[in-house]
Amino acid sequence: MTYELFNKSKTLLDFTFRGSRVFKGGGVSPLPLKCMELLSLRDAYGHALVELGKSNPNVVVLDADLAFSTKTHLFKEAFPDRFFDLGIAEADMMSTAAGLASCGKIVFASTFAIFATGRAWEQIRLSINYSGLPVKIVATHGGLATGADGYSHQALEDIALMRVLPNMRVIVPCDALQVQSIIKTIAFLEGSFYVRLPKISLPKIYDHFEFQPGCSIVLRDGSDITIGAIGTMVAEALEAHNILTSKGISARIIDFVSVKPIDKTAIRKACIETKAFITCEDHSVIGGLGDAVAKVILESMPIPHFRVGVQDTFSESGDHTELYNKYGLTANHIANYAIKLLDS
Repeated sequence: MTYELFNKSKTLLDFTFRGSRVFKGGGVSPLPLKCMELLSLRDAYGHALVELGKSNPNVVVLDADLAFSTKTHLFKEAFPDRFFDLGIAEADMMSTAAGLASCGKIVFASTFAIFATGRAWEQIRLSINYSGLPVKIVATHGGLATGADGYSHQALEDIALMRVLPNMRVIVPCDALQVQSIIKTIAFLEGSFYVRLPKISLPKIYDHFEFQPGCSIVLRDGSDITIGAIGTMVAEALEAHNILTSKGISARIIDFVSVKPIDKTAIRKACIETKAFITCEDHSVIGGLGDAVAKVILESMPIPHFRVGVQDTFSESGDHTELYNKYGLTANHIANYAIKLLDS
Protein backbone atom coordinates (compact mmCIF):
# COMPACT_ATOMS: atom_id res chain seq x y z
CA MET A 1 0.00 0.00 0.00
CA THR A 2 1.44 3.33 -1.07
CA TYR A 3 0.31 6.68 0.30
CA GLU A 4 1.02 9.47 -2.19
CA LEU A 5 1.30 12.93 -0.72
CA PHE A 6 0.57 15.01 -3.82
CA ASN A 7 -2.40 15.92 -5.96
CA LYS A 8 -3.17 14.53 -9.40
CA SER A 9 -1.30 17.32 -11.18
CA LYS A 10 1.79 16.24 -9.22
CA THR A 11 2.17 19.71 -7.77
CA LEU A 12 2.92 19.70 -4.07
CA LEU A 13 0.64 22.23 -2.43
CA ASP A 14 -0.88 22.23 1.05
CA PHE A 15 -1.47 18.53 0.67
CA THR A 16 -2.73 16.24 3.37
CA PHE A 17 -1.93 12.80 4.71
CA ARG A 18 -5.03 11.15 6.10
CA GLY A 19 -6.45 14.58 6.87
CA SER A 20 -3.45 16.34 8.41
CA ARG A 21 -0.87 18.70 6.92
CA VAL A 22 2.59 17.26 6.48
CA PHE A 23 4.62 19.64 4.32
CA LYS A 24 3.72 22.94 2.74
CA GLY A 25 4.59 24.63 -0.50
CA GLY A 26 6.42 23.43 -3.57
CA GLY A 27 7.64 20.18 -2.07
CA VAL A 28 10.07 21.95 0.28
CA SER A 29 9.41 22.06 4.01
CA PRO A 30 9.27 25.58 5.54
CA LEU A 31 12.67 25.07 7.21
CA PRO A 32 15.59 22.80 6.41
CA LEU A 33 14.85 19.50 8.13
CA LYS A 34 18.01 19.71 10.21
CA CYS A 35 16.73 23.00 11.66
CA MET A 36 13.30 21.61 12.55
CA GLU A 37 12.09 20.13 15.81
CA LEU A 38 13.97 16.98 16.79
CA LEU A 39 12.08 14.24 18.58
CA SER A 40 13.32 11.06 20.24
CA LEU A 41 11.95 7.88 18.68
CA ARG A 42 12.97 5.98 21.81
CA ASP A 43 10.92 8.31 24.01
CA ALA A 44 7.97 7.84 21.64
CA TYR A 45 8.34 4.08 22.08
CA GLY A 46 8.40 4.30 25.87
CA HIS A 47 5.32 6.50 26.02
CA ALA A 48 3.45 4.32 23.52
CA LEU A 49 4.09 1.31 25.77
CA VAL A 50 2.63 3.16 28.75
CA GLU A 51 -0.50 4.03 26.79
CA LEU A 52 -0.87 0.41 25.72
CA GLY A 53 -0.38 -0.73 29.31
CA LYS A 54 -3.17 1.53 30.51
CA SER A 55 -5.65 0.17 27.99
CA ASN A 56 -4.70 -3.52 28.05
CA PRO A 57 -3.58 -5.48 31.13
CA ASN A 58 -2.11 -8.24 28.93
CA VAL A 59 0.74 -6.02 27.73
CA VAL A 60 4.09 -7.03 29.23
CA VAL A 61 7.55 -5.62 28.53
CA LEU A 62 10.95 -7.32 28.73
CA ASP A 63 14.37 -5.71 28.67
CA ALA A 64 17.99 -6.82 28.98
CA ASP A 65 19.51 -4.41 31.49
CA LEU A 66 19.13 -1.38 29.19
CA ALA A 67 15.74 -0.02 30.22
CA PHE A 68 16.89 3.59 30.54
CA SER A 69 18.49 3.50 27.09
CA THR A 70 15.57 1.77 25.38
CA LYS A 71 13.10 3.90 27.40
CA THR A 72 11.18 0.86 28.59
CA HIS A 73 11.81 2.17 32.10
CA LEU A 74 8.74 4.36 31.53
CA PHE A 75 6.61 1.22 31.38
CA LYS A 76 8.44 -0.21 34.39
CA GLU A 77 7.62 2.86 36.46
CA ALA A 78 3.95 2.70 35.47
CA PHE A 79 3.48 -1.08 35.66
CA PRO A 80 6.29 -2.67 37.71
CA ASP A 81 4.46 -6.00 37.97
CA ARG A 82 4.36 -6.33 34.17
CA PHE A 83 7.98 -5.42 33.48
CA PHE A 84 10.74 -8.02 33.49
CA ASP A 85 14.45 -7.23 33.37
CA LEU A 86 16.26 -10.37 32.24
CA GLY A 87 19.70 -8.85 32.74
CA ILE A 88 22.51 -9.20 30.21
CA ALA A 89 20.96 -12.40 28.87
CA GLU A 90 19.37 -11.57 25.54
CA ALA A 91 18.85 -15.19 24.48
CA ASP A 92 17.01 -15.86 27.73
CA MET A 93 14.92 -12.75 27.18
CA MET A 94 13.74 -13.93 23.75
CA SER A 95 12.90 -17.41 25.06
CA THR A 96 11.00 -15.88 27.98
CA ALA A 97 9.17 -13.58 25.58
CA ALA A 98 8.12 -16.62 23.55
CA GLY A 99 6.83 -18.33 26.69
CA LEU A 100 4.78 -15.33 27.74
CA ALA A 101 3.38 -14.93 24.22
CA SER A 102 2.35 -18.59 24.19
CA CYS A 103 0.23 -17.84 27.28
CA GLY A 104 -1.65 -15.03 25.56
CA LYS A 105 0.39 -12.04 26.68
CA ILE A 106 1.13 -9.10 24.36
CA VAL A 107 4.92 -9.11 24.58
CA PHE A 108 7.42 -6.39 23.74
CA ALA A 109 11.11 -7.27 24.11
CA SER A 110 13.80 -4.60 23.85
CA THR A 111 17.55 -4.11 23.90
CA PHE A 112 20.16 -2.67 21.53
CA ALA A 113 19.85 -3.88 17.94
CA ILE A 114 23.27 -5.52 17.96
CA PHE A 115 22.32 -7.65 20.97
CA ALA A 116 18.71 -8.32 20.01
CA THR A 117 19.74 -9.83 16.69
CA GLY A 118 23.35 -10.91 17.16
CA ARG A 119 23.18 -12.62 20.52
CA ALA A 120 19.67 -14.00 20.34
CA TRP A 121 19.17 -14.94 16.68
CA GLU A 122 18.82 -18.67 17.33
CA GLN A 123 16.17 -18.14 20.01
CA ILE A 124 14.28 -15.71 17.76
CA ARG A 125 14.45 -18.20 14.90
CA LEU A 126 13.27 -21.24 16.83
CA SER A 127 11.32 -20.07 19.88
CA ILE A 128 9.56 -17.13 18.23
CA ASN A 129 9.40 -17.42 14.44
CA TYR A 130 9.33 -21.19 13.95
CA SER A 131 6.76 -21.42 16.71
CA GLY A 132 4.68 -18.64 15.16
CA LEU A 133 4.48 -16.58 18.32
CA PRO A 134 3.49 -12.86 18.28
CA VAL A 135 6.54 -11.34 19.98
CA LYS A 136 7.29 -7.70 19.16
CA ILE A 137 11.04 -7.07 19.22
CA VAL A 138 11.79 -3.35 19.40
CA ALA A 139 15.52 -2.74 19.14
CA THR A 140 17.23 0.61 19.64
CA HIS A 141 20.68 1.98 18.71
CA GLY A 142 20.69 0.70 15.14
CA GLY A 143 23.34 1.73 12.61
CA LEU A 144 26.09 4.35 12.51
CA ALA A 145 23.70 6.72 14.25
CA THR A 146 24.75 4.96 17.47
CA GLY A 147 27.92 7.03 17.04
CA ALA A 148 30.56 7.13 19.75
CA ASP A 149 29.23 4.01 21.48
CA GLY A 150 31.57 2.36 19.01
CA TYR A 151 31.56 -0.22 16.24
CA SER A 152 30.85 -3.01 18.73
CA HIS A 153 27.43 -1.42 19.35
CA GLN A 154 26.63 -0.19 15.82
CA ALA A 155 24.36 -2.83 14.32
CA LEU A 156 24.83 -2.76 10.54
CA GLU A 157 23.61 -6.30 9.89
CA ASP A 158 20.43 -6.52 11.97
CA ILE A 159 17.91 -5.83 9.20
CA ALA A 160 19.49 -8.56 7.08
CA LEU A 161 19.40 -11.04 9.98
CA MET A 162 15.71 -10.36 10.61
CA ARG A 163 14.65 -10.17 6.94
CA VAL A 164 15.86 -13.70 6.29
CA LEU A 165 13.59 -15.21 8.97
CA PRO A 166 10.30 -16.58 7.63
CA ASN A 167 7.24 -14.65 8.85
CA MET A 168 9.31 -11.91 10.52
CA ARG A 169 8.13 -8.42 9.57
CA VAL A 170 10.77 -5.69 9.64
CA ILE A 171 9.79 -2.07 10.33
CA VAL A 172 12.11 0.96 10.35
CA PRO A 173 10.36 4.24 11.28
CA CYS A 174 11.76 7.69 10.56
CA ASP A 175 9.98 9.87 13.10
CA ALA A 176 8.37 9.78 16.53
CA LEU A 177 4.76 9.87 15.36
CA GLN A 178 5.38 6.86 13.15
CA VAL A 179 6.72 4.98 16.16
CA GLN A 180 3.59 5.60 18.20
CA SER A 181 1.33 4.40 15.39
CA ILE A 182 3.49 1.34 14.71
CA ILE A 183 3.64 0.23 18.35
CA LYS A 184 -0.08 0.67 18.93
CA THR A 185 -0.87 -1.24 15.72
CA ILE A 186 1.50 -4.20 15.91
CA ALA A 187 0.50 -4.92 19.51
CA PHE A 188 -2.73 -6.44 18.19
CA LEU A 189 -1.44 -8.08 15.01
CA GLU A 190 -0.57 -11.75 14.77
CA GLY A 191 3.00 -12.83 14.17
CA SER A 192 6.38 -11.40 15.08
CA PHE A 193 7.81 -7.96 14.31
CA TYR A 194 11.25 -6.42 14.40
CA VAL A 195 11.14 -2.64 14.85
CA ARG A 196 14.44 -0.77 14.57
CA LEU A 197 14.93 2.59 16.31
CA PRO A 198 17.96 4.91 16.28
CA LYS A 199 19.78 6.37 19.25
CA ILE A 200 19.57 9.91 17.86
CA SER A 201 16.51 12.15 17.71
CA LEU A 202 15.10 12.92 14.26
CA PRO A 203 13.13 15.74 12.61
CA LYS A 204 9.37 15.61 12.69
CA ILE A 205 8.19 14.34 9.30
CA TYR A 206 4.53 13.48 9.84
CA ASP A 207 1.58 15.23 11.43
CA HIS A 208 -0.49 12.07 11.14
CA PHE A 209 0.33 8.47 10.30
CA GLU A 210 -1.56 5.18 10.32
CA PHE A 211 0.67 2.15 10.00
CA GLN A 212 -0.07 -0.98 8.00
CA PRO A 213 2.46 -3.72 7.21
CA GLY A 214 3.64 -3.39 3.64
CA CYS A 215 2.98 0.33 3.36
CA SER A 216 5.23 3.00 1.90
CA ILE A 217 4.74 6.75 1.68
CA VAL A 218 5.61 9.02 -1.24
CA LEU A 219 6.87 12.19 0.46
CA ARG A 220 7.90 13.98 -2.73
CA ASP A 221 6.89 13.25 -6.30
CA GLY A 222 9.40 13.24 -9.13
CA SER A 223 9.96 11.96 -12.63
CA ASP A 224 13.75 11.66 -13.03
CA ILE A 225 14.87 9.44 -10.18
CA THR A 226 13.36 7.64 -7.19
CA ILE A 227 15.07 7.77 -3.80
CA GLY A 228 13.78 5.22 -1.31
CA ALA A 229 14.89 5.56 2.31
CA ILE A 230 14.29 4.24 5.81
CA GLY A 231 14.89 5.46 9.35
CA THR A 232 17.47 8.20 9.78
CA MET A 233 18.04 8.33 6.03
CA VAL A 234 14.57 9.65 5.23
CA ALA A 235 15.54 13.13 6.46
CA GLU A 236 18.78 12.90 4.45
CA ALA A 237 16.81 11.88 1.35
CA LEU A 238 14.48 14.86 1.77
CA GLU A 239 17.48 17.18 2.02
CA ALA A 240 18.90 15.53 -1.11
CA HIS A 241 15.61 16.27 -2.86
CA ASN A 242 16.09 19.97 -2.20
CA ILE A 243 19.65 19.84 -3.55
CA LEU A 244 18.56 18.00 -6.69
CA THR A 245 15.62 20.37 -7.23
CA SER A 246 18.06 23.29 -7.25
CA LYS A 247 19.92 21.51 -10.06
CA GLY A 248 16.81 20.90 -12.12
CA ILE A 249 16.48 17.21 -11.22
CA SER A 250 13.06 15.87 -10.25
CA ALA A 251 13.38 13.29 -7.46
CA ARG A 252 10.67 11.09 -6.01
CA ILE A 253 11.19 10.38 -2.30
CA ILE A 254 9.63 7.26 -0.78
CA ASP A 255 9.65 6.30 2.89
CA PHE A 256 9.83 2.48 2.94
CA VAL A 257 8.94 2.20 6.61
CA SER A 258 7.92 -1.42 6.02
CA VAL A 259 11.09 -3.15 4.82
CA LYS A 260 9.43 -6.57 5.03
CA PRO A 261 6.91 -6.89 3.57
CA ILE A 262 8.16 -4.37 1.02
CA ASP A 263 5.76 -2.30 -1.07
CA LYS A 264 6.30 -3.96 -4.48
CA THR A 265 3.63 -1.84 -6.13
CA ALA A 266 5.43 1.40 -5.25
CA ILE A 267 8.73 0.03 -6.58
CA ARG A 268 7.23 -1.17 -9.85
CA LYS A 269 5.45 2.15 -10.32
CA ALA A 270 8.72 3.99 -9.77
CA CYS A 271 10.46 1.76 -12.32
CA ILE A 272 7.88 2.78 -14.91
CA GLU A 273 7.72 6.48 -14.07
CA THR A 274 11.36 7.32 -13.22
CA LYS A 275 14.69 6.54 -14.87
CA ALA A 276 16.74 5.26 -11.93
CA PHE A 277 16.42 4.15 -8.32
CA ILE A 278 18.54 4.84 -5.23
CA THR A 279 18.02 3.23 -1.83
CA CYS A 280 19.34 4.80 1.38
CA GLU A 281 19.87 3.04 4.70
CA ASP A 282 22.05 3.29 7.79
CA HIS A 283 22.90 -0.39 7.40
CA SER A 284 25.12 -2.62 5.32
CA VAL A 285 24.30 -2.51 1.62
CA ILE A 286 24.12 -6.31 1.90
CA GLY A 287 20.80 -7.76 2.97
CA GLY A 288 18.90 -4.59 3.84
CA LEU A 289 16.52 -2.23 2.06
CA GLY A 290 18.73 -2.02 -1.02
CA ASP A 291 18.62 -5.75 -1.60
CA ALA A 292 14.87 -5.91 -0.93
CA VAL A 293 14.24 -3.23 -3.56
CA ALA A 294 16.78 -4.66 -6.01
CA LYS A 295 15.00 -8.01 -6.00
CA VAL A 296 11.72 -6.37 -7.03
CA ILE A 297 13.45 -4.25 -9.69
CA LEU A 298 15.22 -7.27 -11.15
CA GLU A 299 12.02 -9.30 -11.28
CA SER A 300 9.85 -6.47 -12.60
CA MET A 301 11.44 -3.84 -14.82
CA PRO A 302 15.20 -3.41 -14.47
CA ILE A 303 16.42 0.18 -14.28
CA PRO A 304 19.75 1.55 -12.95
CA HIS A 305 19.90 1.10 -9.18
CA PHE A 306 22.44 2.26 -6.59
CA ARG A 307 22.49 1.31 -2.89
CA VAL A 308 23.54 4.02 -0.43
CA GLY A 309 24.69 2.44 2.80
CA VAL A 310 27.75 1.07 4.52
CA GLN A 311 29.78 -0.98 2.06
CA ASP A 312 31.18 -4.41 2.92
CA THR A 313 33.22 -3.15 5.86
CA PHE A 314 33.17 -2.68 9.61
CA SER A 315 32.52 0.79 10.97
CA GLU A 316 34.37 2.71 13.66
CA SER A 317 33.69 4.88 16.69
CA GLY A 318 32.91 8.56 16.24
CA ASP A 319 30.27 11.26 16.08
CA HIS A 320 27.46 10.02 13.87
CA THR A 321 27.57 13.09 11.61
CA GLU A 322 31.25 12.44 10.90
CA LEU A 323 30.56 8.77 10.32
CA TYR A 324 27.74 9.57 7.90
CA ASN A 325 30.13 11.79 5.96
CA LYS A 326 32.92 9.20 5.92
CA TYR A 327 30.69 6.34 4.80
CA GLY A 328 28.71 8.35 2.25
CA LEU A 329 25.33 8.60 3.96
CA THR A 330 24.71 12.37 3.81
CA ALA A 331 22.25 14.32 1.67
CA ASN A 332 25.13 15.65 -0.44
CA HIS A 333 26.36 12.12 -1.10
CA ILE A 334 22.87 10.99 -2.09
CA ALA A 335 22.47 13.92 -4.48
CA ASN A 336 25.86 13.22 -6.07
CA TYR A 337 25.04 9.53 -6.47
CA ALA A 338 21.77 10.50 -8.14
CA ILE A 339 23.49 12.82 -10.59
CA LYS A 340 26.09 10.18 -11.50
CA LEU A 341 23.46 7.49 -11.90
CA LEU A 342 21.39 9.63 -14.23
CA ASP A 343 24.49 10.54 -16.27
CA SER A 344 25.66 6.93 -16.61
